[in-house]
Amino acid sequence: MTFRLLAALALLLVCLPADAKMKQSKITIVVRNEKNEPVDRAAVIVKPMKGKKVKRSYELRTSQQGTAPLPPIDQGTILVQVIAKGYQTFGEKYEVTEPERTIEVKLKPPQEQFSVHK
Repeated sequence: MTFRLLAALALLLVCLPADAKMKQSKITIVVRNEKNEPVDRAAVIVKPMKGKKVKRSYELRTSQQGTAPLPPIDQGTILVQVIAKGYQTFGEKYEVTEPERTIEVKLKPPQEQFSVHK
């Protein structure tokens, strides 16, 4: 019985420092258009990356002020995608190393379709 208890305690002590090293950041996404007006109800998808793999995905909507606050996530590379009706889809990777960060996204209106058959 004591051997199992000691083994469990040793396992806990080995795993504990690995979790303690992972720092987290509080991230807020601010979505605005070219006129610097907030974009309401834009879909915001945030994917924390580990190498080329996605660890987890968060899907939110912006408020009337154009903000989308995220729960604390691990620091590192994140992929941010924003989709809103009447705007071009936005996607970019960011390196997050600060405890708090605000990422500002400017959405552009859609471009005219291009065709060689005009």
